[in-house]
Amino acid sequence: MPAKSRSAEASRSPVVTSVQPASADAGAARGDDGVRTLRCGVIGVGRMGRHHARIYKELESVELAGVVDDSEDRREAIADQHGCAAYERVDELLAAGVDAVSVAVPTSHHLEVAIPFLEAGVACLIEKPMASDGVEAQRLLDVADRTGAVLQVGHSERYNPAVRALQRERVKNPAAGGIVPRFIEVHRVSPMTFRSVDVSVVFDMMIHDLDVVLMLMDGAEPVDVQASGVPVITEHADVCNARLTFDRPQGRCVANITASRLALKTERKIRIIGDDSYVSIDYAKKAGVVIRRTANTLQLEEVREALRDGADLSDLNYGELVTVEDLAIDDAEPLKMQIEAFLEAVRTGQRPEVDARAGFAAVRTAERIVEAMKADW
Repeated sequence: MPAKSRSAEASRSPVVTSVQPASADAGAARGDDGVRTLRCGVIGVGRMGRHHARIYKELESVELAGVVDDSEDRREAIADQHGCAAYERVDELLAAGVDAVSVAVPTSHHLEVAIPFLEAGVACLIEKPMASDGVEAQRLLDVADRTGAVLQVGHSERYNPAVRALQRERVKNPAAGGIVPRFIEVHRVSPMTFRSVDVSVVFDMMIHDLDVVLMLMDGAEPVDVQASGVPVITEHADVCNARLTFDRPQGRCVANITASRLALKTERKIRIIGDDSYVSIDYAKKAGVVIRRTANTLQLEEVREALRDGADLSDLNYGELVTVEDLAIDDAEPLKMQIEAFLEAVRTGQRPEVDARAGFAAVRTAERIVEAMKADW
């Protein structure tokens, strides 16, 4: 099976050849700490896949067994750089024996590339989005469930240091300042790069934020989806605004998400408003701030009563009613953390944080947004 890199156009469909995979466990090496060395591969070594290969090569107790790409120049260059095998076809990598692979080919080929590995029990880290549509995503999920193979979806924004800091804040005890979202505002805009223009901006860019919002909703999908979008340069929507409504035991939350690949600047921000707190995060700068209400019920009622009576409160120091804290954010590489989490799931057999169900939910929500956009047209 030839494999195109994610940066290349998918001009032909790969052909699966039935091959009995070699046993990756046979004679597997172990490090000084007793951890079994995992044999890993990367399918598609273009813009994203080459970084997967680099990180596998850097990690301890990991052997980069080989890379696959239908471009001979590209696969040979990456293989020479990292001292691994280069394959033209996916079945050659499968036959060589691997424990885990990264699938970084165009989304339209995710299903046919990943299925043989999942059927063989090989763990797959599939770049986002998980699949081209909900039907393909469901099939990947079903095969992973049936075989027990680990399937993680590459929503690397989950591992952005700012998002991880947000996660730590939101799971705190509510009495200690935990965050229960009521309104979420997201902006992800950038200039046109002419990559991934075969899909709408929803599957190209907004998919990142859909995964983060669904994470904040603990996996619950929206009960209502409204959207407007415009195709300006490509045949698909280049700009989209979606309004998602969630009904949860904690109450209703509305997420307003804007994505554009026609902006003159790059911006990636999320703002979350809760009952007692407000969080603002800049993904690109890996920075964030939390503002919490510290005024007690009596203080707030006094302020509200004064406002109702028309009192002049211009001298009131708003800072006395809130506290402002910077999120504690590190500078770890998101993709490396994502791959480390994937390999930990491979070793332990535990379900990864961004599993097939999370990937499926993001794809299905993206589909609903596209459908709402077209209905608006």
